[in-house]
Amino acid sequence: MSEVNITINGRSFGISCEDGQEQRVADLSNYVDGRLKDIAKVGAASNEAHLLVLTSLLLADEVFDLRTDVGSINQNLEAAQANENEEAAVAHAIDDLANRIDRIASRIQNA
Repeated sequence: MSEVNITINGRSFGISCEDGQEQRVADLSNYVDGRLKDIAKVGAASNEAHLLVLTSLLLADEVFDLRTDVGSINQNLEAAQANENEEAAVAHAIDDLANRIDRIASRIQNA
């Protein structure tokens, strides 16, 4: 385990993380601190606890929006795959029909 020192809202925290994840934790803390500062600039919070709650809600809102986006993308991919499967089935059926027509035409010519 490694420890990373991060700063959020001017306060330092020691955070334990898996080896190799130090930069990720630092990047995440910088993102959270940036969003917190955005809210603080607007003056929407009455105290630090309120500011942290608002920041948490904002981040949760972002996560929920991204989940919705990913769900929509997955549905679109599934629909596209279904269309591809249908197209492949139709192409296979056409090939089968063409082969049957060729066999019938051969029998007619040979008769």
